[in-house]
Amino acid sequence: MRFLGIDLGTTNCGFAHVGEEAQSGVELYKIPQLVAPGEVFAEPLLESSVYLPREGEFPAGALDLPWEENAPRIVGRLAARRGAESLGRLVTSAKSWLSYTGADRTAAILPVNAPEGAPRVSPVEASRAYLEHMKDAWEYEHPDEPFEQQQVVLTVPASFDEVARQLTQKAAEQAGYRKVILLEEPQAAFYAWLERHDDWRERVGPGDLILVIDVGGGTTDFTLITVSDKAGALELERVAVGDHLLLGGDNMDLALAHSAAQRLPKLDALQFQSLWQQCRLAKEELLSNPQAQEAAVTLLGRGSSLIGGTIRGKLTREEVETLLVDGFFPVCAAGEMPERRRKSGLMEVGLPYETDAGITRHLARFLHGEDGKLKCPTHVLFNGGVFKAAHLRERVLEVLNGWLAAEGREAAALEGEDLMHAVARGAAHYGRVRKTGGVRIRGGVARSYYIGIESAMPAVPGFAAPLKALTVVPFGMEEGTGASVPGREFALQVGEPAEFRFFSSAVRKHDAVGEMLEEIPAELEELAPMEVCLEGKAGEVVRVALETHVTETGVLELWCAAQTEAGRRWKLEFQVRESKRR
Repeated sequence: MRFLGIDLGTTNCGFAHVGEEAQSGVELYKIPQLVAPGEVFAEPLLESSVYLPREGEFPAGALDLPWEENAPRIVGRLAARRGAESLGRLVTSAKSWLSYTGADRTAAILPVNAPEGAPRVSPVEASRAYLEHMKDAWEYEHPDEPFEQQQVVLTVPASFDEVARQLTQKAAEQAGYRKVILLEEPQAAFYAWLERHDDWRERVGPGDLILVIDVGGGTTDFTLITVSDKAGALELERVAVGDHLLLGGDNMDLALAHSAAQRLPKLDALQFQSLWQQCRLAKEELLSNPQAQEAAVTLLGRGSSLIGGTIRGKLTREEVETLLVDGFFPVCAAGEMPERRRKSGLMEVGLPYETDAGITRHLARFLHGEDGKLKCPTHVLFNGGVFKAAHLRERVLEVLNGWLAAEGREAAALEGEDLMHAVARGAAHYGRVRKTGGVRIRGGVARSYYIGIESAMPAVPGFAAPLKALTVVPFGMEEGTGASVPGREFALQVGEPAEFRFFSSAVRKHDAVGEMLEEIPAELEELAPMEVCLEGKAGEVVRVALETHVTETGVLELWCAAQTEAGRRWKLEFQVRESKRR
């Protein structure tokens, strides 16, 4: 079995793999894709783009893939390039839409600028297209290693809420993924650094605090990881995760488009949309190729005749780096928080981007946390393609160390990582250490969690049956682990709506899994109840045993396993991460 790490990115998807053998290293998988009509080439990344072609737009066979003839849509490099030339047919930023609570994420809403009658897909369907393409490519090139027999680790932003995580998992299931583990992207980036540095214990030590700053195509994530000494061994623990910031490469591409537009003839809305996509491609070329000093942008002129001509412009390396440094990483004081502007009552349909583009100001808010005291990282690990620009990394360290100087501290960069592929590489490495053993980042649950159990007793007028509390997640339970409730069976109501009540406590730290509290003590805080209708015959009551599992992304899965019918199981789940990020 191999461990496949997949970075389902907003702008690009990455794919890496590794075997179980300790001596085998993580390898990147180059993904075959259409780069031009009729031309398939294996690229290090799969651009997160879906193009929905018009009928007859391409000649027969031009969209054939080695594993599929007459593909109904284009995924990857050709999709991005064709979409930059043809308006209303390109789907991008599907991952950002997955996290947008203001949209129906399972409805066909993309692309939002599609003309009347043009095809659209849902964010889930677009995500499925990327995942399915990678699976099919692997199956074609590795017939002796069927995809479904490998362990897949799929990454998500640390700030994804539970619905976005579930939709990501749903897209993977629809794409044919059978064994999937979700892992947070900043943690994956750090696992990649660990995998590449056998001497990591000499680079970080007890008392160190590592800031992972991950600026992707659509989101910015902050994570803090502590290093401590436990019985003579170094231990890593993720202690804080930032808010969900819809701020990243998409915003930067838009800023570049506005800058480039000032040197071009007046553009209409559709031409500007095309310019936005062209600037994304130009930015990636300039940031990924140190030798490139400028990149061309070409737009179709108005009208269908040759008289309309084309509009040509360019972006320079200096322009890109200057605009991104000063616009997105401004120098600011440690106490300078992001600006909150009042929004208009009516807005166009679109993603709810952050109103303040200053990533350094968002970082200041994250490091101050709820207690208002500045957390002082000792090291910074950068992730994301935008940090290929050395000026951006230098600016972050400049600003951060300006804050830390007042505390007599200084942070250093953890160098030597592949910024574009770290998340995929780290995901594959995590899959292996999870199975075979190795250094893992702990993320113990900060509270104990309980489910309400109704007492079995005769009905008494005016009195509800007493409620007990069963411990299902003890304080400190590590994410990625599970346990069975020993020696107990319960009666589960299926086939009709039923309410499940959950409680938590930050002070009861010694209750073990399966421990029953005969009454609800004052130190238990009730959470929002869950009302669900579990599959089954109406009114059916089933004897079940309980199993709990906390996923790597902080979701409690409470499994109810029927004791009379093997294989019959039901799942309840809710988020056990702190809802208010530290």
